[in-house]
Amino acid sequence: MSDCIFCKIVKGDIPSTNVFRDEQVTAFRDINPAAPTHILIVPNKHIDSVNVLISDDEPLMGHLFIVAKQLAAREKIDEDGYRLIVNTGVYAGQTVHHIHLHLLGGAPMKHPMG
Repeated sequence: MSDCIFCKIVKGDIPSTNVFRDEQVTAFRDINPAAPTHILIVPNKHIDSVNVLISDDEPLMGHLFIVAKQLAAREKIDEDGYRLIVNTGVYAGQTVHHIHLHLLGGAPMKHPMG
């Protein structure tokens, strides 16, 4: 989508602090971090949200989680723990309509969520 900020980041039209990239996903640091480590992991293919996923997207979604695990280890937050968040829809706080994982860690998380 031509107006999607994450598509522009994936294409390199908008600068970002990339921490990972392959043929399927791009991961970069959030510009407004909610934790000491806050990385966004986005598919290079535009998908609006979980609500529009199709069965063909299953390998890509699994790859997002594998990349999240690898990045958590690289950031050294895997031992103490981290949170993965996918916001779907306005009530959940989805502000960019391009599915993405938030990888948060580096400090104790607050409970309850929501």
